[in-house]
Amino acid sequence: MSLQCGIIGLPNVGKSTLFNCLSNAKAQAANFPFCTIEPNIGVITVPDERLNKLAELVHPQKIVPTTIEIVDIAGLVKGASKGEGLGNKFLSHIRETDAIIHVLRCFDDENVSHMDGVVDPVRDKEIVDTELLLKDLETIESRINKVEKQAKTGGEKDAKVAFEVYRKIKESLLRGEPARTVNFETKDEEKIAHDLFLLTAKPVLYVCNVDESAAITGNAYVDTFKKAVENENAEVLVVAAKIESEIAELDTYEDRQLFLSELGLEESGVNRLIKAAYRLLNLQTFFTAGPQEVRAWTFHKGWKAPQCAGVIHSDFEKGFIRAEVIKYDDYIAYKSETAVKEAGKMYIEGKDYIVEDGDVMHFRFNV
Repeated sequence: MSLQCGIIGLPNVGKSTLFNCLSNAKAQAANFPFCTIEPNIGVITVPDERLNKLAELVHPQKIVPTTIEIVDIAGLVKGASKGEGLGNKFLSHIRETDAIIHVLRCFDDENVSHMDGVVDPVRDKEIVDTELLLKDLETIESRINKVEKQAKTGGEKDAKVAFEVYRKIKESLLRGEPARTVNFETKDEEKIAHDLFLLTAKPVLYVCNVDESAAITGNAYVDTFKKAVENENAEVLVVAAKIESEIAELDTYEDRQLFLSELGLEESGVNRLIKAAYRLLNLQTFFTAGPQEVRAWTFHKGWKAPQCAGVIHSDFEKGFIRAEVIKYDDYIAYKSETAVKEAGKMYIEGKDYIVEDGDVMHFRFNV
């Protein structure tokens, strides 16, 4: 399942440093704008403690985690929507992603220049938001021009519906509100809106990049930013990218955990960020467990059993008969599949079963 989160923000806020920590790729991290021109793509392992606990019980030959893709997109600048800097190229890269991780500078460092001279994450967010809004407004006005005449002259019904969707979105954008805040009444309207692939329609996660002293509690910059976005219903994470880069260089899991404990952190910011990105994409995990492998599989929240079977192989979905389901907590409690069956805790589910996060599944199929 190829889904991507794009990392965006102004130049020199720590995007590429954070990307390097996430993917162990070596995107150039330098102190000047437009350091990243082509988007770097990293395939990120999603940390999941449940996978390891299942493996401890099953003792498989291999353990396979699930992954998502993270894209490091070059820094936006004022005027990007009109092509300033490398604007049009950057905006097209954002359009290709499924969700946005917006990194904001919340640290002082005289050795790292800021394009506007003064650190102000709220202003920085507004600069990026404005460029995305302007580009979306350009898109929506173009669409309106194409269907307005048909809609007003009693033409096709589809044109009328599309016109109303476009009008609603345009009004929202003109108020300075992103397209994702617009609510629609029908599935048809939602599909029309989705097919626009608007930049501001994408779900967003804000990452406040702080220095080491603020890694646990945040700082005044973070507090001000959280207050500014409290009505957006968006998650805000505090991450110290410089510390995360030091953690990423440590060789062993034990060394990394020791380093975190010395800083007073229970979990690395990178792990928290990956998990948050996974949620942002509305993704969940089911497991398969056997002597050959214990594996995590990604599915969209709300999917039914046949769709999840298709994640493993299309034949599983085409010839789906039933799913044998063990709840993760039951598997851990009874310590083996055999014990679960004997306790009557394995459930046989049909085509309408909505798979839940953490389900341990075995699919029966015939093709």
